[in-house]
Amino acid sequence: MDVQYTSLSPIAGDDYPRNWNQFLEWFGTDEACQSYLEKLRWPAGFVCPRCRQAGTAYRASRTRLMCPNCKYQGTVTAGTVFDKTRIPLRTWLAAVWYITNQKQGVSALGLQRVLGLGSYETAWTMLHRLRRAMVRHGREQLKGIVEVDETFLSITGRNTPPSGVRVRGNTIKVLMVIAVEILQPKGFGRVRMRRVAGKGARDLVPFVQDSVAVGTDVRTDGSAAYLPLRDLGYDLDQTVILGSGVPAHNPLPGVHRVAALVKRWILGTHHGAIQPEQLDAYLDEFTFRFNRRTSRSRGMLFYRLLQQALATGPVTYDDVTRKASHARKSAKWS
Repeated sequence: MDVQYTSLSPIAGDDYPRNWNQFLEWFGTDEACQSYLEKLRWPAGFVCPRCRQAGTAYRASRTRLMCPNCKYQGTVTAGTVFDKTRIPLRTWLAAVWYITNQKQGVSALGLQRVLGLGSYETAWTMLHRLRRAMVRHGREQLKGIVEVDETFLSITGRNTPPSGVRVRGNTIKVLMVIAVEILQPKGFGRVRMRRVAGKGARDLVPFVQDSVAVGTDVRTDGSAAYLPLRDLGYDLDQTVILGSGVPAHNPLPGVHRVAALVKRWILGTHHGAIQPEQLDAYLDEFTFRFNRRTSRSRGMLFYRLLQQALATGPVTYDDVTRKASHARKSAKWS
């Protein structure tokens, strides 16, 4: 994608609204929203999505830009999360503002009510599109001291559950693996998490390779599934918990704290009503929120999520509902 990330921090009031009143002033029309997205997508000037040449684009229409080099015509939303949307840009930006300003997240029903959307399915699809944008591929891996462990997450599912789950009545227990940075002298850093099919090395080792930098001090329980990490360049520090009489949260406090927060969030905000094959998207959202929990500016989160949405490819309703589309390739997890 052609969104350019800068090391300079955006400035409140110049690059993004400070509050809701300023948001209304900035984005009163779709034209204003389009202009803002164009500056966000091409901060150094228009770059053609087809020929990759920079230049001054012609206005083929109110919304369409034409490349002076190859004559390609497209909109600022083409090839992004907003591709071919029929929802007004004002509604999209209001959705992003609302989502990033709710610290505990929002449900599709809540988003539908706030924005006055015509259907629950529209709000649900918007949320899932934006959840895809909450993971920026190529982000820095976890490093330093990292705890890794698995846990079961109880959700309410329908139909036939996929592999890696236990079923009891209407409750499905989905296996997930969590990695947490441990800060010194105390505190937690960033997290990564993924739904996995089992507790074997073929499920857990790829997750660590994708999420944790080589050379990191990786702390786990005594599971043999993590042993291959030693030969892959990790400093593996294992603590045998089974039969030791020591509570699991003592040697691995970070993972257990985050696991408790995830479970509380799933039950509180979403009432546990999540399909197993769509759990990955919810874990992406939790990761986005947790890793930015210390941000003092909700406007900054609005800015960053929009920036990532413009750098994320199109997502359709069929993409969201199709089970196969949620089987993430290991190389794209971050």
